[in-house]
Amino acid sequence: MTQLKRYLIERDIPGIGDMSIVELCGAARASNSAIRQLDGRVQWQHSYVAGDKSFCIYLAENEAAIHEHAELSGIPVSRVTEVSQVIDPLTANN
Repeated sequence: MTQLKRYLIERDIPGIGDMSIVELCGAARASNSAIRQLDGRVQWQHSYVAGDKSFCIYLAENEAAIHEHAELSGIPVSRVTEVSQVIDPLTANN
């Protein structure tokens, strides 16, 4: 299997910050269904909802797989950025 890269996906979705948990669950189900169809080429780690945007962290073989997931799930993509490194409080211990 190809080494997966980490991506930050920015989505402009008017009203997402006001969506109910039921509506957000529907979006999660659509994402999970698309992921199953992509057979290990994409993995969803988690998402943040803020205002009219969501910021999602995915692992994927390439950016094209992210766009294919968006098409299959019906969830739009505004911007995809490959994450080159991750830092956190423990990074200070290096």
